[in-house]
Amino acid sequence: MFDLPKYGAGICLARLSELLEAFEIDRIWLSRISVVVTGSNGKGSTAAFCGAIARARGLRTGLFTSPHLFRFNERIQINGEPIGDDDWRRHHDEVMAAIEPISRRRGEGFGSFEAMFALACLHFKEQACDFAVFEAGIGGRFDPVRLVGSSITAVTSVNLEHVELLGNSLPAICSDKSDACAAPGTIIYGENCRPLRAHILEYNRSREIGSLFVRDEIGIANESASPSAQRFDLTFGGETLRGLETSLIGSFQFNNAAIAATLFLLWQQQNAQDTAEENEAALRTGLRGARWPGRLETIAQDPLTIIDVGHTPDGIRQSLASLKAIHGEQGWVLVTGVSFNKNVAEIVNALAPSFDQIVCTSAHHKGADASEIAQAARNAHAAAMVHVARDVADAVRIGREIARASNRKIYVAGGLFLAIEFAAVVEGRALEELNFY
Repeated sequence: MFDLPKYGAGICLARLSELLEAFEIDRIWLSRISVVVTGSNGKGSTAAFCGAIARARGLRTGLFTSPHLFRFNERIQINGEPIGDDDWRRHHDEVMAAIEPISRRRGEGFGSFEAMFALACLHFKEQACDFAVFEAGIGGRFDPVRLVGSSITAVTSVNLEHVELLGNSLPAICSDKSDACAAPGTIIYGENCRPLRAHILEYNRSREIGSLFVRDEIGIANESASPSAQRFDLTFGGETLRGLETSLIGSFQFNNAAIAATLFLLWQQQNAQDTAEENEAALRTGLRGARWPGRLETIAQDPLTIIDVGHTPDGIRQSLASLKAIHGEQGWVLVTGVSFNKNVAEIVNALAPSFDQIVCTSAHHKGADASEIAQAARNAHAAAMVHVARDVADAVRIGREIARASNRKIYVAGGLFLAIEFAAVVEGRALEELNFY
């Protein structure tokens, strides 16, 4: 499946619809059980929160997300457990066999993300899911998740990203992502979408789409954070739930948790299944129990080592601000690396000025040259001590030596592959065994 190109030929909706028909996926059932999460940053955490809430309510819950961190199986989960190898192989063979005649007849090639989406739908059908959360890949208008047909969706945040596909302005990108929602329906917009409120309301007005905004129609108050948990009050629909707790840290997680909770409450209203007391219990248990690795995740204590997989400048700045607020501004060693297809200077500029000890390296997967990253770090912070590591394992060694010699903590940030490979080395895994695309 990963030998397929990342994107298929042109717009995928028609050929993917044929593929779902080949598997006799009931599209009415799929739309009824599902919510969709789109956005620039925060999609994965929001999807994880929402899935955890549904599981806490006792619903058999499917979760489709991307990218994976360590194994492909992570992308498709049932009740928090990745799809098993046997089911993965069986469904893989079914999907690939069904793709071949459709591609030949239409003269169009499928992309790998399309194939994985179909595999998830097939697995959720076989597992008789009561509830499913689908995370979009890039946009919404032509993203496979549009075929879910969900009338309850979210746009977690909007930044300038994938402009060649989505448009070169925030209103254009937000419009594209909003198109994942089926009409009549409701879209929940994250806090950073509020400056686009006037555009969004007009864009959705004639489409029979309602628009709800975090910190407007969805209230957040009394936020507090510690290294182990966060607490906040949530107000929606005239009701306030006080002291909700999450184990995922970072100021951006208040936004994600609020969106996830509202997604589930709207879905419950549509399906009229539970009382307010049952919903509140599920929200409290699910938000507290949700796990989503890689986002300000502590992977070691001696020295304290925190990784973050954020790889957009805005996401990196948000995570850095939360790191400082929760763990303190001083006494850090930064280990950084950037993928070769990203803007190295922009990402390093968001990180380097906050650290006086910086270790630069190149990830095994798609890593930009370490010397290029080091030069960007020196340009961004001339007074910093900049070290160049030959690979991620060497970066682990150098970072630990500096941290232990001067009683410091380690922060690993700048790219998804860097953060995951650093964690893999710490756990004793071989980087060559990690498969990405």
